[in-house]
Amino acid sequence: MMDFNSMNSKFKKFAGEASTVFNRAVQFTEEKLGTAEKTVLDAHFENLLVRAEKTKQWTEQIKRSTEALIQPNPNQRMEDLLYEKLDRRKKERVTQYEILGTNMVEAGNDFGPGTSYGNALVKCGQAQLQIGNAEREFMTATVNNFLTPLHNFLEGDMKTILKEKKILETKRLDLDAAKSKLRKAKSQSTQQQDDVVAKAEADLRSAQAEFDRQAEITKILLEGINSTHAHHLRCLNDFIEAQIKFFAQCQQYMSDLQRQLGSSLASSDYNVNSSSNSSTGGGTSSGVLGATSAASSFSNSSAPLRPSAPPAIQVTAPTPTEKKQARVLYDYDAADSSELSLLADELIMVYRVQGLDPDWMMAERGSQVGKVPTTYLEVLG
Repeated sequence: MMDFNSMNSKFKKFAGEASTVFNRAVQFTEEKLGTAEKTVLDAHFENLLVRAEKTKQWTEQIKRSTEALIQPNPNQRMEDLLYEKLDRRKKERVTQYEILGTNMVEAGNDFGPGTSYGNALVKCGQAQLQIGNAEREFMTATVNNFLTPLHNFLEGDMKTILKEKKILETKRLDLDAAKSKLRKAKSQSTQQQDDVVAKAEADLRSAQAEFDRQAEITKILLEGINSTHAHHLRCLNDFIEAQIKFFAQCQQYMSDLQRQLGSSLASSDYNVNSSSNSSTGGGTSSGVLGATSAASSFSNSSAPLRPSAPPAIQVTAPTPTEKKQARVLYDYDAADSSELSLLADELIMVYRVQGLDPDWMMAERGSQVGKVPTTYLEVLG
């Protein structure tokens, strides 16, 4: 008897779930055909959804581009991805600078480090090995401080947002299906249909409560994108600092190498000129002057190259377009002095400026002027 009641209960539950899925499918189809009404989310909620989708797409693109920067070989990137999926440690690879440096050192030792060419090859190889080590440090810092946070966001918070967004869509379909069911029950209302109408109204209240609860959960997660952007900004600063350190190390290593090669070449040229003058019986003073001149030219060439000053550029202030009034949809905190902080529901004057990103507008509030994101505004008139 217990088994029969258990099976009957499971069957009723399955039938109820199947009916719910069917009602959602019918509602979705009628919406696509334009024969059913659809609950529309408010403008603020829609802006949050759009911003979350942009954040996801651009984070994925930036992550892929950064991975290509630190590992240009697509085959090795695929191999690293496979190791990551299998939770295995990635292979420690030798960088191209280290390969070049090793080959130069071995070639210099083979030619003889006592010769000018062999000595120069050894010094160049050692500099390349130093750059390779600096590049490895840069890659490690980029992965730990920039790529890993982006990856964690996409695999963690973003997947949670997408999951809750999908649940919200099913709750919305249930709500609209309940509204449609109530309208049909009222249109066919008779004395016998009163119970049907009462049940439809109860179903609608339940669907509305579930939809409102899920909308609030999803909204809280979407508003958390503000914190995500702030965190990614700190990670971006870490990435830039790693690049600055890497390029500064490369500059230092190359400057040191240039000075070493310059002094070696000057000394080599002096010895060649001295032996040439001795063998030909030429004047001693002219030979010394030639060596001195060569040493001077090499010494000058070994000085670090300094870029010439950039040409003066005539800057013309951009011409603003017609000013319009706009209502602020929700609060916005300025990221720097070029932006303007906003408060929800306040009215400001906005206008577009030539050369400014289309996602931004210039805004004025009294004497305060700064750029603001267009997604936070509702332009009036």
